[in-house]
Amino acid sequence: MNQRAMIAAAAASLMSLTFVAAPAHAADEKEKCFGIAKAGQNDCASISGVHSCAGQSKVDMDKGEWKYVAKGTCKSMMGLSMDEAKGMKKG
Repeated sequence: MNQRAMIAAAAASLMSLTFVAAPAHAADEKEKCFGIAKAGQNDCASISGVHSCAGQSKVDMDKGEWKYVAKGTCKSMMGLSMDEAKGMKKG
């Protein structure tokens, strides 16, 4: 293998690692925050299993619906952690 081909292969490998690592790092900076989503603006399935997709919440601030927020900001938005939301749904 000539030197140019080796450099190109090394650069391609480095770039692919950057793209793979970026989403994992971004997920570490977010957390699920329950009870803050407006109707139709939830990020995924409800905690009770009423639906399984984003954008299907029916009412504002349902404690079983969640949105991703920046890590550490949920409480300041008056939201709940997953454990708190599960506890409220049982009781």
